[in-house]
Amino acid sequence: MRWVVGGKAAQGCAASPSQMGRFETQWLATKVNLSSLTDLSGHWIDLVHSRRPPRGIVLDMDSSVSPTHGEQENSVWNGHYDCTCYHPLFVFNQFGDLEHCSLRRGNVHSADGWDSVLKPVVARYKCGVSRIYFRADAAFAMPGVYEFLEAERIKYAIRLPANQILQARIGYLLKRPVGRPPNEVRRFHANFTYQAGSWTKPRRVIAKVEWHPGELYPRVGFIVTNMSRPAERVVAFYNKRGTCEQWIKEGKGAIKWTRLSCRTFAANAVRLQLHVLAYNLGNFLRTLATPEPIKDWSLTSLKDKLIKIGAKVVSHGRYVAFQMAEVAIPRQMFEDILRLIAELRPQPPPAPA
Repeated sequence: MRWVVGGKAAQGCAASPSQMGRFETQWLATKVNLSSLTDLSGHWIDLVHSRRPPRGIVLDMDSSVSPTHGEQENSVWNGHYDCTCYHPLFVFNQFGDLEHCSLRRGNVHSADGWDSVLKPVVARYKCGVSRIYFRADAAFAMPGVYEFLEAERIKYAIRLPANQILQARIGYLLKRPVGRPPNEVRRFHANFTYQAGSWTKPRRVIAKVEWHPGELYPRVGFIVTNMSRPAERVVAFYNKRGTCEQWIKEGKGAIKWTRLSCRTFAANAVRLQLHVLAYNLGNFLRTLATPEPIKDWSLTSLKDKLIKIGAKVVSHGRYVAFQMAEVAIPRQMFEDILRLIAELRPQPPPAPA
């Protein structure tokens, strides 16, 4: 790592674990530094988009659980997850980059503080892209969320909790079809306008009814949306929200961002943001600098087969050679990865004529 960093780091002394701990829990935990650290992921993503400009952005918002096993500040029992935990909130884009996140008390609602997490991301993209889309589960089915997205002209698809009025609107689809049940899933869609008591205006709602073989009752789901595309396409668009849950699992498994063992809440918030930066670096490597054969690798595979492999450092008078072990990554693939990384560097200005 010292040779990768370069400069004085190659020959100098590294900071001790106690020095790094004080830097994390004292200096970075101040309000100003934590705010800057939280915004750093967005700055990195903007640099990536300057090299890979997107035509539109799809934002997925979801909460997760970070179990705790000590007396961490604001670590509270959560009955839904059946553990003492923190309850962080995340916003991802369609490339898997983590745009913004916030560490929260363990007993808050899944959508608590959504505006402080989502609004900074929307503000960054407001003038940079032509289209912004938003997806979320039923925890974010709130009038405040709808009104903010509509005011910003953002297209959304949000899961809507079922109730008797919605069930009655699709009663004709809830009757078991006549005839012998087939071996495949039978899927039906409905489209109607609905206004809840807390809403200021009616909105479009899409219902999906699935009859699965061997099941007596259908699986029913509702989605509230302001999109004009057909119902089947709206449902297909919403279903891709599942990749957000997969990215959260990668953060837990590969990056270990649930290891929040500091005593104070601010120090654990710093640790989460540092893990988020590590996650984004790994995702940048996967999306920008990996050849086609390993393009679909998970972060765990990249970490175990590309990053954490054996190597021998041979130091000569004018250069240093890294003799890498060809365990899972052959020599040619190493060369392709280094070439892709080199192509990400800004090109020097042309020499004057």
